Amino acid sequence: MEAIAKLNNCPMSPRKMRLVVDQIRGQRVEDALNVLKYNQKRMYAEHVEKLLKSAIANWQQINDERIDEETGLIVKDVFVNQGRTLKRIQPAPQGRAHRIRKRSNHITIVVDTLQVAEEVTEVEEINEEA
Repeated sequence: MEAIAKLNNCPMSPRKMRLVVDQIRGQRVEDALNVLKYNQKRMYAEHVEKLLKSAIANWQQINDERIDEETGLIVKDVFVNQGRTLKRIQPAPQGRAHRIRKRSNHITIVVDTLQVAEEVTEVEEINEEA
C-alpha cells in the first residue's frame, strides 16, 4: 500500500523547490531523510523533510506496522506543482511601477514498499517489450 502526503501553498518558488525534490526521488526513505537533513538549500529542504516524515507516518497508519530494514520503504514519486501567485507592486523610477510575483507551490510525496515498486517496473518492462 502506498501513502501520500501533500503540502499546499508553500510560499517558495516551485522552480527552486524542484531542485531539492529531484534529489530524493526513487531513494530509500532513510537515505532521503539524510540527504534532506544535510542539503545546501536548507529552507527548502526543511519543508520537504517534514512532508516526508508525514508520508512515513501515513504509511505506518495504513499498514499498522513499523519501518525497518525489511520493509524497504522508498520515495516512489515526488512532484512540485505551481500554486497561487501573489502579485505585488514596487515603486520604480520616474513614477513607474514594477510588478513583483511572489510564487508558491504544491508538493506531493508518495511512499511505497520496495517490493511493490519493483513489481510495477517489471510489468512496465514486459509491456514495453510486447
